Amino acid sequence: MRFARISPIFANVVRQSQYRNYANGVIKPREFNKVMVANRGEIAIRVFRALTELNKTSVAIYAEQDKNSMHRLKADEAYLVGKGLPPVAAYLTIDQIIETALKHDIDAIHPGYGFLSERSDFAAACQNAGIVFIGPSPDVMARMGDKVAARQAAIEAGVQVVPGTPGPITTAAEAVEFAKQYGTPIILKAAYGGGGRGIRRVDKLDEVEEAFRRSYSEAQAAFGDGSLFVEKFVERPRHIEVQLLGDHHGNIVHLYERDCSVQRRHQKVVEIAPAPALPEGVREKILADALRLAKHVGYQNAGTVEFLVDQKGNYYFIEVNARLQVEHTVTEEITGVDLVQAQIRIAEGKSLDDLKLSQDTIHTTGSAIQCRVTTEDPAKGFQPDSGRIEVFRSGEGMGIRLDSASAFAGSVISPHYDSLMVKVIASARNHPNAAAKMIRALKEFRIRGVKTNIPFLLNVLRQPSFLDASVDTYFIDEHPELFQFKPSQNRAQKLLNYLGEVKVNGPTTPLATDLKPAVVSPPIPYIPAGAKPPAGLRNVLLEKGPAEFAKEVRKTPGCMITDTTFRDAHQSLLATRVRTYDMAAISPFVSQNFNGLFSLENWGGATFDVSMRFLHECPWERLQTLRRLIPNIPFQCLLRGANAMGYSNYPDNVIYKFCELAVKNGMDVFRVFDSLNYLPNLLVGMEAVGKAGGVVEAAIAYTGDVTDKSRDKYDLNYYLNLAEQLVKAQAHILSIKDMAGVLKPEAAKLLIGALRDKFPDVPIHVHTHDTSGAGVAAMLECAKAGADVVDAAVDSMSGMTSQPSMGAIVASLQGTKHDTGLSLDDISKYSAYWESARQLYAPFECATTMKSGNADVYKHEIPGGQYTNLQFQAFSLGLGPQFDEVKRMYREANLVLGDIIKVTPSSKIVGDLAQFMVQNNLTRETLVDRADDLSFPKSVVDFMQGNVGQPPYGFPEPLRTKVLRGKPKVDGRPGENAKPVDLDAVKVELEEKHGRPLTEEDVMSYSMFPSVFDEFETFRQQYGPVDKLPTRLFLTGLEIAEEVDVEIESGKTLAIQLLAEGKLNKRGEREVFFDLNGQMRSIFVVDKEASKEIVTRPRALPGVRGHIGAPMPGDVLELKIKEGDKVTKKQPLFVLSAMKMEMVIDSPIAGTVKKVHAGQGTKCTAGDLVIEIEP
Repeated sequence: MRFARISPIFANVVRQSQYRNYANGVIKPREFNKVMVANRGEIAIRVFRALTELNKTSVAIYAEQDKNSMHRLKADEAYLVGKGLPPVAAYLTIDQIIETALKHDIDAIHPGYGFLSERSDFAAACQNAGIVFIGPSPDVMARMGDKVAARQAAIEAGVQVVPGTPGPITTAAEAVEFAKQYGTPIILKAAYGGGGRGIRRVDKLDEVEEAFRRSYSEAQAAFGDGSLFVEKFVERPRHIEVQLLGDHHGNIVHLYERDCSVQRRHQKVVEIAPAPALPEGVREKILADALRLAKHVGYQNAGTVEFLVDQKGNYYFIEVNARLQVEHTVTEEITGVDLVQAQIRIAEGKSLDDLKLSQDTIHTTGSAIQCRVTTEDPAKGFQPDSGRIEVFRSGEGMGIRLDSASAFAGSVISPHYDSLMVKVIASARNHPNAAAKMIRALKEFRIRGVKTNIPFLLNVLRQPSFLDASVDTYFIDEHPELFQFKPSQNRAQKLLNYLGEVKVNGPTTPLATDLKPAVVSPPIPYIPAGAKPPAGLRNVLLEKGPAEFAKEVRKTPGCMITDTTFRDAHQSLLATRVRTYDMAAISPFVSQNFNGLFSLENWGGATFDVSMRFLHECPWERLQTLRRLIPNIPFQCLLRGANAMGYSNYPDNVIYKFCELAVKNGMDVFRVFDSLNYLPNLLVGMEAVGKAGGVVEAAIAYTGDVTDKSRDKYDLNYYLNLAEQLVKAQAHILSIKDMAGVLKPEAAKLLIGALRDKFPDVPIHVHTHDTSGAGVAAMLECAKAGADVVDAAVDSMSGMTSQPSMGAIVASLQGTKHDTGLSLDDISKYSAYWESARQLYAPFECATTMKSGNADVYKHEIPGGQYTNLQFQAFSLGLGPQFDEVKRMYREANLVLGDIIKVTPSSKIVGDLAQFMVQNNLTRETLVDRADDLSFPKSVVDFMQGNVGQPPYGFPEPLRTKVLRGKPKVDGRPGENAKPVDLDAVKVELEEKHGRPLTEEDVMSYSMFPSVFDEFETFRQQYGPVDKLPTRLFLTGLEIAEEVDVEIESGKTLAIQLLAEGKLNKRGEREVFFDLNGQMRSIFVVDKEASKEIVTRPRALPGVRGHIGAPMPGDVLELKIKEGDKVTKKQPLFVLSAMKMEMVIDSPIAGTVKKVHAGQGTKCTAGDLVIEIEP
């Protein structure tokens, strides 16, 4: 077996003899037939292209993990090396590479850059095997690759150097000693490699030891030798390097210089050739010194001499890179010289004269810039990212060159190698023009699936100092604005993720019934393009203010209508599920034809949290969208007094800020109510609305029957007295809010007539529900009794628990002194639209269980919206036949609580207690008797404590005492002493949690619904603008082969088709295939049901500060703590290694290590939970 390994070398004895004098430059010219590239990725493909142009056979090597890499496929031949070894180690197996080369008759090996490119032992191994190493001789490589030897050579050649250690050091003590002698700052550099690996600047003496350990570890991992070189750090230098070419005949030329000053962590980010704004005198001296050093050492092939140039024009040699550089491309662009081909030709023994290259013939033309597009996230400290590229579209055109390997859709970016994805090179007549081309090209890129540094590169290129070419190596550190990014919206990919999720796992919004959305396109009446909306009542409000607005309403002849179709109608009939998408579609028609409306109720109440919770859309954006489409009709919302849009009391500053923002975003009329008619709660809301500039419509929640003399509560005097207090509190409009629809026609006549008599100058607005079927009759009586405005829903969205029919009211009042002025023809078109659109919401249709109105509402007094929900719940629990009993128990629960006003949230309290009584088989009497031993619903306990407010006739005793059992009571307004919320601090905290700038409106949503907002924001970032999807597709997704056009903004439409759904893979995922704008895209979606049996690593939960996750894919290199340890804030927890970079992860909080989820050596993906800390 020993002879079998030696025999190929003997077979190459003849070849060896030809190269015995390799180091002395005396070689016999020859032509290579087969050339191997001992590298991977972009540089391997770059060399293959040069070989193809020279008509030579290209040969690749690849690690097992690279079997799908593009460089393997681009080569004429490709061979596996390092089987069973880690990814990087495979490319460092010199013996296997040489054996593979000998086995397949390789003439020469090009090392590329990185890996073995600067290993003199590899060059020597090639020479000993009779294979040409395309690069300098082993002796020169050894001397130039050793930074200490290179430094000594520079001194011998008369080239100025930076003060540094005389040789490599291997202990931290030596580094500390140097720092003590020369002072800080110093810089630690890997002695046997480059590329930014192992380089660290140290500013303080006490930091030298730890920095040495980290640099040593990085250098050891990257180059197989951790030896370091220490230098005094030159302040504010420019990094200038000179490209050289030398042949084996003693000829050396320079190809001018490059400016590599734009660096991060000593890693070059942007390179420029030639170096702009470099004084000619300095340029000539640097070029001359580079040639002097190269001639001194007898340099052959391509190499780079690097210098630091300080602010005064002094320059210092720092190192020689005895290989091809990543940034060689910019030199090629300005000189027209193919450096790779020149390398190959020189290695074949050609002279520079043979290549028609002499110093006199090498000139520069124009300017070139190279940007390294990497898979790093600049918003997270340039954490390397890995994964599958879902989308790849590059920038191209005149003056743009792309050098890449893995840059295509479907490519998988490995965490094991350098993060370089593609090099973009822009060439133009001068530096500013080259920068303009580069900016244009980078803006054309679309990369999805992995993060890239393109936003950062664009910021760099737009910096005035970069365009002026006045940058040094401090440029990035001194421009924090480079890290201010406008996040990529990535809307198309996110929508595909959503549609894929729905396809694999079903609707994200729970469907209440088995019915499916109908396949319909609601008919939108024609509106001429550019037609301006006619003036409406909102024009008066904007011009004259709320007080004059109220007077105008009072002066208006006839009865005006508030259209509830956009809010309360669908809250009552369709579980509040109607989306902005369908409202916006009909809004222009409403604006054009219903300018005579008093208002359009379209916001507030349950729609606020439901829009985020179930529809995954922002309620503020709904308001903004509808306001833009309907500028002329006043908008109306429901404000729950001190509860704002929520279900509990909030600090006063939240209420005031909410109203301010609502008015700012286009809200006009606020119907302010309290679920118990508790005046202090009402006054808070009224004052907040008034201060914000809104119209204060003070609402009295109606219950009981003012015509029933036998009822001693809620009589006519109760309502008149409360109305008087509201008018005194500066209400612009009085409202009667009949949530249950129990205002009978005769009662309406009595109550509204009395209010009109008592308050002749105050507009009166009446709201009701048509649960009993008598809603139209009641509203007609209100109009006749003096009401200025009544609520109605368009016909196809009216009736039952919704509002009375708009068409019926309009027709009934037509031709009378109460004529509404609305057109029945327009109402008919409006109704036709909603009749069709309503079918899209079939899964939430109340008519599934409720077939008609029911007059028993006069007994149980269940509010309209709650009636529908209770009925759904009863049917889902199998209690459909017993719904009459549920309704009866609701009445009993109300009475046992003292016959309270029933509006959200008090109606929920009654409903919770009713269900509790049914579940426990309780009556009104037994409930009170057994109250000492029962565990009541939390809502009931809160009510009894006074956390909702004070009921008009007090709390029921002895039930209250029995329920509370000593718990504290609130006697006044619940929110009166609540601590104000620091909204600015909340904004900062939220932005940190969600990783993006948030608005005041977002903060307000969070202030009222913290968990709902957090879930919504997480959903929005994951799935994008799902509100742009048509409703049927939003709810149930696409069918196979179904197509849809999605307009994500004006003039931008996505054409999406679902192509196929794949089988379950071993990770529990299904691949879902789409056609997006004519291009095939696929995504992987975890099948939540099928993957339950698959064990996965726990994930760090967003927003949980004690969950410390892996910020990037990589290996846990070192754990610095153990379970049970006490840790302080910013204490190092573990070291993560990825893409040859090490990152120390600190604790964001102080606490105790509860659990270590990933031990040393564990491979993690980004977001995997590593350590759990208990604060």
